[in-house]
Amino acid sequence: MRPFVHPALEDVTLSGVLHALADPARLAILRRLAAVEGDCPRHCSALAPMDMPRSTQSFHFQILREAGLIRSERKGAEVINKSRLPEVEGRFPGLIGAIFAAAETCPMMESKVG
Repeated sequence: MRPFVHPALEDVTLSGVLHALADPARLAILRRLAAVEGDCPRHCSALAPMDMPRSTQSFHFQILREAGLIRSERKGAEVINKSRLPEVEGRFPGLIGAIFAAAETCPMMESKVG
C-alpha cells in the first residue's frame, strides 16, 4: 500500500482548506473529529455518515488530508485519523472557528449530511 502524503504546514493553503471544507460531508467529518475529546484519533468509519459508501469516505478523507486538515495512519487494515486543526489554526488564526460557527448557523449545511 502507498503511504499517505501529508503536506508540510507551510504548504497548506487557504484555498485548499476552503475547497476541502466547502463540501458539507467533509465539513461534518472534520467537525466530528474536532469534537472528540483531547487528541484522540478516530477510525474513518466512526467519523463519516453511516450510509456513506467506503469509496466515498476514502475520497473525502483524501481531500481533507491533502488540504492539511487531518493526518492519517494505517494500523493493520484500519486507517486512523487525527486532526491537524491546532497546526492549521497557527497558520490561519480564527479560520476554522469561523467556518465551524458559520456552519452552525446554516441548517442547510447540516441537513445535507445526515
